[in-house]
Amino acid sequence: MEYLTLNNGLKMPMAGIGVFMMSPDEAQAAVESALRSGVRLIDTANGYMNESGTGRGIKNSGVAREDIFLVTKLWPTVYEKDTAVDETLARLGTDYIDLLFLHQPTDNWRAGYKNIEKAVKEGKVKAIGLSNFPDDMLREAIQTMEIAPQVVQVEAHPYYPQTELKKILAETNMGLMAWYPLGHGDKTLIEQPIFGELAKKYGKTNAQIILRWHIQSGNVVIPGSKNPAHIRDNFDIFDFELNDEDMAQIAKVNKGVRYYTATPEMIKAYANMQLKPDL
Repeated sequence: MEYLTLNNGLKMPMAGIGVFMMSPDEAQAAVESALRSGVRLIDTANGYMNESGTGRGIKNSGVAREDIFLVTKLWPTVYEKDTAVDETLARLGTDYIDLLFLHQPTDNWRAGYKNIEKAVKEGKVKAIGLSNFPDDMLREAIQTMEIAPQVVQVEAHPYYPQTELKKILAETNMGLMAWYPLGHGDKTLIEQPIFGELAKKYGKTNAQIILRWHIQSGNVVIPGSKNPAHIRDNFDIFDFELNDEDMAQIAKVNKGVRYYTATPEMIKAYANMQLKPDL
């Protein structure tokens, strides 16, 4: 395993599992499988409505809580709720969260950020993150909040490597956690010839080559899978290293194209979207 040292000194594993689009039972099974396979980074969210299942997976895995880096996100409709963090902790069955994100850049994000800052001071949260935030809001958080953020979570992959954003992150030594690290399952990305060539060269799969590219680019990856074999494969990326020529060839894949863009209408909908009970 390789680790990213955050700007507050906390060390975060650079590969883990995300449980987006999983039911509570599926998240529980995936988390148990991942932890028993050596994965130590788990990413969930209020909005996934599977934090309870994630918590059960952690408990049933037999892995000590202090050995797990647990990540979750507050949903906009609870940003201003005084008990939002405590309710999240209760669903997860833990007394602290390693990294807590604000999930979407809705108008009330500043109130949510202050709630997380309060939780940091109380020892309930160790690091603060912003998920899907545009550059201007990110800069505002860096410049105006009492506790500067440690991590951003954004779409990132070889088609869209977030080159400009990384210039901002470098100013404050912030980390980047990539969602859609394999391009939302897009076969045209995964099957780019360069990945096939490097897969043969290193005895790996195309997906493992892409995930290794992320690690060497400084990105934390959280690919999701319900398949135990795929979970193990996604984590089996620390026994080889791409050379400079390999990385340069992969850089040519960049198309400046993303799969997801949040419109103002979508952000407004997020601000009003009430979540179903997480059981």
